[in-house]
Amino acid sequence: MATRKPAKKAASKKSAKGALDAKKVRAGVVVLYGPPIWDAIRRGSVAEMKKLLPAARAHAESVKKALTSLDKAIGSKVKF
Repeated sequence: MATRKPAKKAASKKSAKGALDAKKVRAGVVVLYGPPIWDAIRRGSVAEMKKLLPAARAHAESVKKALTSLDKAIGSKVKF
């Protein structure tokens, strides 16, 4: 009877090497969306989270403005 190889487990925690570089975030090299934010929280580095928060808030505001413009362009009555 053939035996199956055990499945490789994905790393559940990233090392400090996986930390977001705030300069890359501000430069737009790193796209801010859910997973990078959740990963920063999972790593637990308060310093990293403090660097990420202003950029994430600015990004969210930019998306909100873009959605409002899009809404106006298509004539929708939906408010964001």
